[in-house]
Amino acid sequence: MNRVPSRTIRANALLVLTALIWGVAFVAQKSGGVGLGVMTINGLRSLLGSLGLLAAVPLLDKLGLSHRCESKEQRRTLWRGGILCGLAMFAATNLQQFGINDVSEGKAAFTTALYIVLVPILGLLLHRRTTLLNWVGVVLAAVGLYFLCAMGETGFGLSDILLLLCALMFSVQIMLVDHFSPKVDGVRLSCIQFLVVGVLNLPLMFIFESPTFAGVYDNLGELLYLGLLSCGVAYTLQIVAQKDTAPATASLIMSLESVFGALAGWLIAGHAMGGYEILGGVLMFAAVVLAQLPPPKRRTPDGAI
Repeated sequence: MNRVPSRTIRANALLVLTALIWGVAFVAQKSGGVGLGVMTINGLRSLLGSLGLLAAVPLLDKLGLSHRCESKEQRRTLWRGGILCGLAMFAATNLQQFGINDVSEGKAAFTTALYIVLVPILGLLLHRRTTLLNWVGVVLAAVGLYFLCAMGETGFGLSDILLLLCALMFSVQIMLVDHFSPKVDGVRLSCIQFLVVGVLNLPLMFIFESPTFAGVYDNLGELLYLGLLSCGVAYTLQIVAQKDTAPATASLIMSLESVFGALAGWLIAGHAMGGYEILGGVLMFAAVVLAQLPPPKRRTPDGAI
């Protein structure tokens, strides 16, 4: 019996922690978004995350968790990847923040988790094979989404459309991370992508919103959690851990974000899900699991696998 490498065990544990941080973040997002506004909270949290990572880079370099890009080509790839990932995340996080304002944390978490089903579907555009289990997962997700949104207490509305678009943009961001993270340092990649999100949101928050020091102070707890933990720590854990575990395993573990989000909304914010919403969430989680299962091995005519 083959033993699981210790690096893989560590990577999987880091991904569980990542999913937990992201799940609880739905509560902070909903609360902070109401108090500060969408662009303001996303801009400030992203800049906090980027600055926190920048300050931690020397220590992470010493620990061997990050490394400098030695050549000009690597540095160009790093900035190109960081900007592209940042653009995708800018769209995803703003859509998510707009969408979460009018739905429960659990509903937002399960709808956002559809990115894991969408990743292999978008892979078709890159000529990557999609298994039958992926398509079964898509059907299950569609049925689950119907129960979660159309049959839920809040019905299907603009917020649900925004969250679906958010899931699509997160799937694009994951594919970009998967493409660039093996080529450059993951911590620096994460730092640049959050810098891009913050810089893009800064002018928008002054044009469309009215941020004040009092508002920032009143929502400081949410900002620190979202900036330092959800952005700075969790996304970096994702990038670092993805190098030492299989993509399907990583996606499956990260899908626990939806479960943690629903639990956090209930235990922390007191927002329980209705019966149809729970059924929809269960079906969508089943779809996420199915989408990440490896295809059955084919047998040769002589019975060998």
